[in-house]
Amino acid sequence: MLEKIYTIPVNEAIDAVTANPSEGCPFCKLYRKLENDEIEIILGASMMEPDVRIKTNEQGFCGRHFDMMFERNNRLGLALILESHLSEVRKLCEPGGLFGMKTQKIPEKLGRLEKSCYVCGRIEHSFGKMVENTVYLYETESDFRKKMSALPYICLPHYRKLLESASEHMNKKMLPDFQKAVAEVVNGYFDELRADVSHFCKKFDYRYENEPWGNSKDSVERAIRFVSGDRRTKPDKQK
Repeated sequence: MLEKIYTIPVNEAIDAVTANPSEGCPFCKLYRKLENDEIEIILGASMMEPDVRIKTNEQGFCGRHFDMMFERNNRLGLALILESHLSEVRKLCEPGGLFGMKTQKIPEKLGRLEKSCYVCGRIEHSFGKMVENTVYLYETESDFRKKMSALPYICLPHYRKLLESASEHMNKKMLPDFQKAVAEVVNGYFDELRADVSHFCKKFDYRYENEPWGNSKDSVERAIRFVSGDRRTKPDKQK
């Protein structure tokens, strides 16, 4: 079922990157906004909400989101979160028990904690809805189909998510059209990017030193963002 609350940011992100291709993958832009919003929320008023603190104490945060919270320069807020989280984690490290059984479970418990992150869980829920709504909008709105086909590019991780969501939720008659449209966006940029990276490499050969750089100067950065997604942690500038 379409949840309209998620359609607005999807359209805004797609419009933004179409107007300014340097914005990159629209789904990376969506993900970054969700991520930065969650970091602001967790260091704000929700930090003191008992139900939130119970979850953050138990789930903790991944290294990436700890780093993002640290970059916000709210040391006291982060320290308060860590104070109660450390108390919860300390319980996992308690040795002893009959025949050392409690101690033997410590690696298992810590392993689960390493894979747990309160912010990641919140983002994945909302982002999944946005991807699902993207598929729905493509299926039901002709103008949206035109916007998707005009995208500068879609990164490979989000290309995968779109295909998975479409396979699960889209009308089977529309599915081949969607697959073809997003593949054309991805593969068109793929070929352009490969050419730029190859030209970048050639520029370090003396035989090509007098040739212009063209679009290859930032091709390494663009290739990383295309292959693995745009994982910059700084908030996007508000326009």
